[in-house]
Amino acid sequence: MASSRLFLAAALLCLASSAQAFKKPYIVYLGSHPYGPDASAEEHARATQSHHDLLGSVLGSKQLAKDAILYSYTKNINGFAAHLEEEVATQIARHPDVVTVMASTMLKLHTTRSWDFMDMERDGQILPDSIWKHGRFGQDVIIANLDSGVWPESNSFTDEEVVGEVPKRWKGSCSDTAKYGVSCNKKLIGARYFNKDMLLSNPGAVDGNWSRDTEGHGTHTLSTAGGRFVPRASLFGYANGTAKGGAPRARVAAYKVCWSGECAAADVLAGFEAAIHDGADVISVSFGQDAPVATVASFLQEPVTLGSLHAAMNGVSVVCSAGNSGPLEDTVVNAAPWVTTVAASTVDRDFPNVVTLGNNAHMTGMSLETTTLHSTQLYSMIKASDAALASSDPAVASTCPPGTLDPEKVKNKIVVCVRGGDIPRVTKGMTVLNAGGTGMILANGEMDGDDIVADPHVLPATMITYSEAMSLYKYMDSSKNPVANISPSKTEVGVKNSPSVAAFSSRGPSGTLPCVLKPDIAAPGVDILAAFTEYVSPTEVPNDERRSEYAILSGTSMACPHISGVIGLLKAARPEWSPAAMRSAIMTTARTQDNTGAPMRDHDGREATAFAFGAGNIHPNRAVDPGLVYDLSKEDYFVFLCSMGFNSSDLAKLSAGNFTCPEKVPPMEDLNYPSIVVPALRHTSTVARRLKCVGRPATYRATWRAPYGVNMTVEPAALEFGKDGEVKEFKVTFKSEKDKLGKGYVFGRLVWSDGTHHVRSPVVVNALV
Repeated sequence: MASSRLFLAAALLCLASSAQAFKKPYIVYLGSHPYGPDASAEEHARATQSHHDLLGSVLGSKQLAKDAILYSYTKNINGFAAHLEEEVATQIARHPDVVTVMASTMLKLHTTRSWDFMDMERDGQILPDSIWKHGRFGQDVIIANLDSGVWPESNSFTDEEVVGEVPKRWKGSCSDTAKYGVSCNKKLIGARYFNKDMLLSNPGAVDGNWSRDTEGHGTHTLSTAGGRFVPRASLFGYANGTAKGGAPRARVAAYKVCWSGECAAADVLAGFEAAIHDGADVISVSFGQDAPVATVASFLQEPVTLGSLHAAMNGVSVVCSAGNSGPLEDTVVNAAPWVTTVAASTVDRDFPNVVTLGNNAHMTGMSLETTTLHSTQLYSMIKASDAALASSDPAVASTCPPGTLDPEKVKNKIVVCVRGGDIPRVTKGMTVLNAGGTGMILANGEMDGDDIVADPHVLPATMITYSEAMSLYKYMDSSKNPVANISPSKTEVGVKNSPSVAAFSSRGPSGTLPCVLKPDIAAPGVDILAAFTEYVSPTEVPNDERRSEYAILSGTSMACPHISGVIGLLKAARPEWSPAAMRSAIMTTARTQDNTGAPMRDHDGREATAFAFGAGNIHPNRAVDPGLVYDLSKEDYFVFLCSMGFNSSDLAKLSAGNFTCPEKVPPMEDLNYPSIVVPALRHTSTVARRLKCVGRPATYRATWRAPYGVNMTVEPAALEFGKDGEVKEFKVTFKSEKDKLGKGYVFGRLVWSDGTHHVRSPVVVNALV
């Protein structure tokens, strides 16, 4: 009898565990709250109570609702995150007060010379017309970073040179209570963590209840956006110089929403709400989904899209990375029109080294290795595919995953590993080192082309281009004993044909919103030196014992905070501008040429298009005085959502009852964006735009280069502005030429100029019939 009871109890426990396993975090989004940012604690409490009531009406009791809810979003966003069964989530989605319900997803992190290269300084000296001077180095602007936290001991975040007290409008704090938690100062004015979703979705990823950065990504991005001037910064002696952020006198705040490289949706939304409520002027977001949002219906089910919408509604600029899934098209993420989406470009600094082959041929590679080979000795080489263990597939071993190489074949040799295979590049070198290899050559595949990056390898190593790899393979196949040597690396500046677009940088068009050009802008994202955690090695390889206060990283993650810092400067210089006006100023003053005067190149050497770099590479000094801007209000975004198909009921909830869709909804192409896209031109199409004067009165005249196979006209072709703040409208008409169709997307430009200012917009057209 007792055994029967034990069996029954075990069976019930098993069923309970099974039922629990079907639960997962969901975000229930209800729109906006009727109260403003200065609402009382009582109003916030009533909002929380309403969330308990709504969920309790489905679950059967308020207590069950309280137990299930992870976050009640009560400051700006109206909604909650809860641990629910799918059936319950489906039922709540039918409730008339609910805009949408989304299952929590995991987002991925998109991981000093750059400011000099962008003409904000020259040889360490600040130029007279630098935006740093116009923007007072970002004095008292507040930049919030949603990322993996912060390493507060970094010299980039000390307050030794901070002038004045923390702005009184700031509501944030450093909330860590854990040992070794993060404490605030007058530079680092906020640090909070959000991990409730991650603790349910992937508890092993959470390293503690603290906002301390144990990965390095958050420290690197935050210091790039707003780190102070730190002389003599380097990574193991490379890129030696003064490290600094885009807005070095800005106040900064870290919101740890990412753990072990992943960011759970409900935690991300909580971070957005906190940053908006705390008083951030700029929110920097260097992560996103693995793939673009698939459908219009799922557009508002993406946490960055939703959180950034509420930021824009509250006048807060949000800057996002475009993603690292390039060079394929239609891979750009974070493509909402109310965020500034950033692609990655190179700077004019390289870290070259030389591979010398046994036939006296030389090829240039790239590396940040800290050990060297004997300069007079040539070492035997072997392809990783030929050095595979008997138990390993040679095709898999070619990319050098851990535990795939045969030590007997590798010992004292230089191993040629193929780039890719989802294996971190430095990890490949560790695989070679652990197998007894003496060096590594990392060879690009065809898709990688000429795009090579420098890494702080754990052994003598280099990365070579695809064309160089083909030459290397030819030599190795022709020799019975192929040999080589890898020279030490050096730091080289003034590299020509810079910038170019990084191969990894995600490209447009946006599959969800083809009428909005994304990315918006390109910024330095390759080999960027910035602050780092000292919890792990800059390589993040577990067995690497090296530590450095600064690290050199690449990714659109690194490009994003460059723009965040510049927007911080614009906020200080032009506090009356909206986030859309600042984005417009950055886009319309961008460069599309490299430092030789030639059009910017893509990673493969071909001319880059707007799908790779948006409006171009950022030129910050011009952005402070653009002449004209394409401005947008939150009502413009609401109208855009109407044109996407969201109805008046949805918009009433989004706006807390202050907006309904107009009777005649304009097409999405008429959103007053600084770029112009016609994704499906059938014979004729006309788009409308508005320009706002933000400088001295003047007459601006239009010039344009029509996309191939398209006739383009602008009406009127001249706009006379009589005062600052005046707004003028114009229309652009496109007509397809039947005998020149079938080219797919084609590119042009439109420029408005008064002789001093040149307000440039990229034009993209896909003529179908």
